[in-house]
Amino acid sequence: MKPVIFGLSGETLTADERAFFAEAEPAGYIMFRRNIADRAQVRALTDDLRNLHGRDDLLIMIDQEGGRVARMQAPVWPSFPPAAAFDQLYDIAPSSAIAAARANARAIALTLADVGITVDALPLLDVRQDGASDIMGDRTLGADPMRVAALGRATLEGLAEGGVVGIVKHMPGHGRAMVDSHLALPIVNANLNALETDLAPFRTLNRAPMGMTAHVVYTEWDAERPASLSPRIIGEIIRQRIGFDGLLMSDDLDMKALRGSIPELAAGVVAAGCDLALNCWGRMDDMVGIAGLLPDITDQARARLDRAMTSVTRGGDQPELEELLATRDSLLGLALA
Repeated sequence: MKPVIFGLSGETLTADERAFFAEAEPAGYIMFRRNIADRAQVRALTDDLRNLHGRDDLLIMIDQEGGRVARMQAPVWPSFPPAAAFDQLYDIAPSSAIAAARANARAIALTLADVGITVDALPLLDVRQDGASDIMGDRTLGADPMRVAALGRATLEGLAEGGVVGIVKHMPGHGRAMVDSHLALPIVNANLNALETDLAPFRTLNRAPMGMTAHVVYTEWDAERPASLSPRIIGEIIRQRIGFDGLLMSDDLDMKALRGSIPELAAGVVAAGCDLALNCWGRMDDMVGIAGLLPDITDQARARLDRAMTSVTRGGDQPELEELLATRDSLLGLALA
């Protein structure tokens, strides 16, 4: 098995993809809107991937946050609110906000599990900072670390109750970035005391099954390399100070924050300490290059992957999707009263 998550080019596997994936055996896959048409098509695609590898618990992930980040969209699937909706409710009714976040996440999980998707890149534990890039904005759960952790925990629990593994992101914190890491490399010059605020939610939820790194330079920790490529940040900050021992993947290697060829970046993030490299765009030349450069997955990373994928088991009786959505909407309505 190669320590990489690959994207797919379309709504079905091409012959070239099928042959390559069977040989390379990536750790998992990520789905985007280009891969999604309707329930039957997505279910057929995820079943095809599982059958190709003979792994019922295959990592098949998606970014289904709600708000402006939603790969599965209406009218086929429900629309989900941005994280800021739960932050707003928390101002007046913390326990109701936590219950709403849990119900919302469980509803998301039911829609994903229904089509065979096993992992969601949620929740964001980035602490929002005034004046920072709007790439986080309403995607965040707030500006207070305790609130972010409380709502993040509810989100992880809701996903797990619906049979889906959550990913805490973006470690060790993207909330201070002044530019969008999709477009440029953010450099954070905050001092160590300020950075403790960013670490706090990740430390509180350090037993999460999966985490994702940030393509951000933190000059107090490593002035030369972004977190995804920094052995010091991954080893000393994420693994030791935060205490995270779950499966750690990089953010997308194609983001403009990073410089270098995609295969070299994949090798770089794994060498720095990420368990898996994330390559989203399904370009065959990049994927072949990655498979050629990456070593086989380490025993430790494979154990973390297996532990994460068996951390949730969808129970027999699940509430109806409509019931969860109604519960969430009733609670969120309190903020509008």
